[in-house]
Amino acid sequence: MDQRWAAWASRLNAIAQNGLAFTRDAFDRERYMSIRNISTEIISSYTDIDTATVRDFFAREEGYATPKVDVRGVVFREGTLLFVKEPDEGRWSLPGGWADVGESPSEAVVREVLEEAGYTTRAVKLLALYDRNKHPHPPYPYHAYKIFIRC
Repeated sequence: MDQRWAAWASRLNAIAQNGLAFTRDAFDRERYMSIRNISTEIISSYTDIDTATVRDFFAREEGYATPKVDVRGVVFREGTLLFVKEPDEGRWSLPGGWADVGESPSEAVVREVLEEAGYTTRAVKLLALYDRNKHPHPPYPYHAYKIFIRC
């Protein structure tokens, strides 16, 4: 199935979020809320998520909409590569997750590897940076960059 609807809904929500962050005009606020509501309806109609849940999810994000940063640790040891099992999906992946505010990507990846795999590592080298939305992943409501760091 064509999943362009997810990208459209995400872009509409980002426009609404940016508008709500900067407008001082009550009429413009109303217009941006309408755009957010359209984005919410799109997501609700293409998924099993009810409108109220999507609306609450989007309402938590404030300020200028920017891409989120996902870090992944590429950990080699004696010719093997470390993978962890994702708890919610049951799939295997490189250990990692969202970088926290105030954390460098290197600090975030070291923290994530320790949390998910129990290994103390150090970040050695940036291997790759790519735009998640430009690759065939399942739809996600936010724009995200993935950073792969050798540890």
